[in-house]
Amino acid sequence: MDTSTATSLWDELTGLQPDPDLWVVLGTMAAALAVVVPHTLWRLSRNAITIAHEGGHGLVALLTGRQLTGIRLHSDTSGLTVSRGKPHGIGMILTAAAGYTAPPLLGLGGAALLAAGRITLLLWAATALLVAMLVMIRNAYGALTVLVTGGTFVVVSWLAGPQVQAAFAYAAVWFLLLGGVRPAFELQAKRARGGAGDSDADQLSRLTHVPAGLWLFLFHAVSVCSLIGGGRWLLQV
Repeated sequence: MDTSTATSLWDELTGLQPDPDLWVVLGTMAAALAVVVPHTLWRLSRNAITIAHEGGHGLVALLTGRQLTGIRLHSDTSGLTVSRGKPHGIGMILTAAAGYTAPPLLGLGGAALLAAGRITLLLWAATALLVAMLVMIRNAYGALTVLVTGGTFVVVSWLAGPQVQAAFAYAAVWFLLLGGVRPAFELQAKRARGGAGDSDADQLSRLTHVPAGLWLFLFHAVSVCSLIGGGRWLLQV
């Protein structure tokens, strides 16, 4: 790659893109709601939230010095991230807490980039994270899911026009913000029925001796606050 090409790519990556019209922002929010609220569509779209959930576990495991062994994604939208290291301590606690908080926090970060006009940077950063995650996937369904998701980002980033890129970026961020709220309520419902005894909240309770209900409250607080803050950025209010 010559210097001029590298410079052009860098300018494209770091350059500012114009904000879309308000109707695009509202339309993408409605589209995200349409795949999050109905149960039938949620069973499919939740796979993307699981990618972010397990990716959050994996990323924080690496950042805290743990050895990431692998990530598995299942067709029932569950997942499993395995890492090696001390079975206790701050690294394990942060790794366990990263799952339910990752999707809304990623949405919040994405909203900040979009509010700053960094649409291209958002798309490329998401693609890079998906490629990095693909390396750690250890089952066929998980690899297919990440490939399809990452491939969609690549196609939009390289082939779509600015308006399509903007709409796709806003839809993806709205989906993370809105879809990041529902899993904590689903976990709360399962625990109320006596299920999910080995959930992230219960693992955190055993690690910290803090009631699982308080960790569940943290998941709710992070997701709702991220939705409020990210929504304000996207709507610019």
